[in-house]
Amino acid sequence: MNPVIKVSAQTRYIEKESDPARQRYVFAYTILIENLGDKAARLRNRHWLITNAQGDVQEVQGPGVVGEQPHLQPGESFRYTSAAVLETPVGSMHGHYQFEMDDGARFLVPIPAFSLSLPNLVH
Repeated sequence: MNPVIKVSAQTRYIEKESDPARQRYVFAYTILIENLGDKAARLRNRHWLITNAQGDVQEVQGPGVVGEQPHLQPGESFRYTSAAVLETPVGSMHGHYQFEMDDGARFLVPIPAFSLSLPNLVH
């Protein structure tokens, strides 16, 4: 049985790094990854689809997250913050992480979609 990995996200608009006049909207997102299962696993790769309000999609993939490949024992969690830059004041992100168990078996963990939007713009 694979470890049970839970992924949740919190977002915030970074006004001081954004420039709406130049269609630059910067959003920080903090991800919490929790190993709720009974086996350890290492986060090996990430794959994101970032979509703006015009339907344009940026694809981001590569090893680990923020330069790390955390190894999560049962009951452990890992939190990190990163950022996304959009050309519109509203967008969304989703994707998956690839994890590897200690025996070498790999599995995907979906990252549920979450919104990126200016405060009070979307209710």
